[in-house]
Amino acid sequence: MVEEEPFSLTSIARFQRIPAKEFEKQYKDHLSGFKDWDQLEHAEEWLLFPENIGEKLSIDEVAVSNGELYTIVTNKAAHGKKKALVAIVSGTKATEVSQILAGIAKEKRIAVKEVTLDMSPAMDAIVRNSFSSAALVTDRFHVQQLVSGAVQEIRINLRREALKKENEELKQCRKEKTKYVPTIFENGDTQKQLLARSQYLLFKAETKWTVSQKRRSEILFVEFPELEKAYELAMMFRGCYEHSHCKEEAIESFKKWYTKVEEKQIEAFLVVADSIRLHQATILNYFTNRSTNASAESFNAKLKGFRAVVRGVRDKKFFLFRIAKLYS
Repeated sequence: MVEEEPFSLTSIARFQRIPAKEFEKQYKDHLSGFKDWDQLEHAEEWLLFPENIGEKLSIDEVAVSNGELYTIVTNKAAHGKKKALVAIVSGTKATEVSQILAGIAKEKRIAVKEVTLDMSPAMDAIVRNSFSSAALVTDRFHVQQLVSGAVQEIRINLRREALKKENEELKQCRKEKTKYVPTIFENGDTQKQLLARSQYLLFKAETKWTVSQKRRSEILFVEFPELEKAYELAMMFRGCYEHSHCKEEAIESFKKWYTKVEEKQIEAFLVVADSIRLHQATILNYFTNRSTNASAESFNAKLKGFRAVVRGVRDKKFFLFRIAKLYS
């Protein structure tokens, strides 16, 4: 839920008969303090709130309007409320964002102990340039999403093949002027339906499957054994996070997973495993404090929610002013 801007009931009552657009104009021009804002001149390029910096930060990118990306740094200790916002910088180019963050006093930046981020090389470079003493923590859920994406990639490719096969069979039936009768499995699915309807069960642990999902999985894994192998690899990787209590245990778990990936020789997982190896140092930092980038994702959702409440961004500077008023 987006926090409300500070209006008194008296103020609302005073202006309640003014049309909405006129009220918004009056608020912007006379009531809000927008015209006297000390960051108005450069608001579209960057906003800095050094007083909000803390020992643990999150960094992420978000589209403010029309797909324009901004890099946002937030303080975890504020839990997405007042004083959460440390910086908003236009774009994601590491050199440009780092240059703006250099406007925060060096002693404050080197006091940062931990920054959570996704697997973006740009975010990695920004943190290394700006918060040199901080441990980088690659977000657990982005890594798991990468692995889950490999399973879904295989499912989508198989579904594409099933559609292609069905199209060829339909063409042949029309050519021969016979009725097309697809193969229907015992749960009522055709092959393409089986693959389409298995999307969500492949994200879940077997213990969380419903009765119908369990039946569907049994058919799915008989028909497509490669998908069963991929699902097993994804669940094994999830276990690396769930059952490892320290870095040393995680390293051993990851080694076993890499070995299993090599055994299965599934192309999508070989690519993912390489990516995880390259980021392993920052991935393993998760096991120190079990920090995630969930606070950044939550903050981004609040921005999108506020954008929906105000029905889009007509004036970017004023929109960013209101965000700053709420969260800085």
